Amino acid sequence: MHRISDEQRRIRIGRRHLLAPSTRSESPVAVADALVALHATDAATVFLSACARLRAPEAATVEKHLYEDVSLVRLLSMRNTLFVVSEEMAPLVEASNARAVAAKERRTLLKHLVEDGNGLDGRWLAATEASVLTALTARGSATGSELSAAVPALRTKITVFPGKKQEAVQGVASRVIRVLAAEGKIRRDRPRGTWTSSQFRWTASEPRAGLETDRAQSKLALRWLRSYGPATEGDLKWWTGWGIGQVRRALAEVGAEEVRLDNGATAWVSPGDQAPEQAPEPWAALLPALDPSAMGWADRGFHLPAEHRGALFDRSGNIGPTVWWNGRIVGGWALRDGGEPVWRLLTDVGRDASKTIEAEASRLARWVGEARITPRFRTPLERELTA
Repeated sequence: MHRISDEQRRIRIGRRHLLAPSTRSESPVAVADALVALHATDAATVFLSACARLRAPEAATVEKHLYEDVSLVRLLSMRNTLFVVSEEMAPLVEASNARAVAAKERRTLLKHLVEDGNGLDGRWLAATEASVLTALTARGSATGSELSAAVPALRTKITVFPGKKQEAVQGVASRVIRVLAAEGKIRRDRPRGTWTSSQFRWTASEPRAGLETDRAQSKLALRWLRSYGPATEGDLKWWTGWGIGQVRRALAEVGAEEVRLDNGATAWVSPGDQAPEQAPEPWAALLPALDPSAMGWADRGFHLPAEHRGALFDRSGNIGPTVWWNGRIVGGWALRDGGEPVWRLLTDVGRDASKTIEAEASRLARWVGEARITPRFRTPLERELTA
């Protein structure tokens, strides 16, 4: 069986994830496609991930693609997580993951409405959703608070998990809006405030035409392998949230080829993708929390030393801001008030590498300006650096 070394895997990250300077792109859409999807749970991550890979990083460029021509689309999809994908990738992600997530969100909301015991049901939900869409059509866009003011039903409160330890009284507004967004009937528009804000406005949108799920999953698996291969079945299962049967069917459908990794594990690449690649020029990167290059695999041992995990992950397993050198995570970073980047190296990379990392930090500081960015998932090292 052909072997692909850990060094070759790191070379692929530099090239395929557009992190070596010579591979950087002009377009945020090209960046999203190179990575398949950008994590979007934290609003700032989309901008930081994209701009780390752009030749001319600028928040306004990313905003244009998100909110003006809408060539970048937010979808609640893999692992019930919010991602940003290109308009080309959106139908594949919708059919392979987002559709099932939306159906589950609707079932869960209906279950909570019925369990509340106050006569709320599917008809009530349908009428409330129709009112929300009417209000958005009339206003053009609105925040969740503005929608609640315009649609009285959204101010309804229900008791979730009645009679259980986790019983709580909650408003339905965020849940109704979440279901409508998951189904593609509304989408996030420009937030109130700067690009770092998560207080989004909402606007009406049209759901996409459906693709067949199995076919979409196969196509998504192939695109993912081209960006993240070699990777194991466990990596693809983790990234997509699919069952192992779905993973194996998709790999077989696209003709994925088996290879051996340095740790002895069997992994997969896209057809014809076994040849070694030439290393790009030395590169450094400061990537944000939940960046795709750090979150692409379940087993990250080939680029993340085990001894760094305690400093770089929060208690829920979310990775924070990371410093990279030639495909390895070698430290962490943070932004102080006023946009000043600070970092700490956890691996001795030498003087030349340190200078390159410093230059990349300066590049980050120039486009971020005075924006204040605090990751939603804070790690021990990030907290120390901003203390």
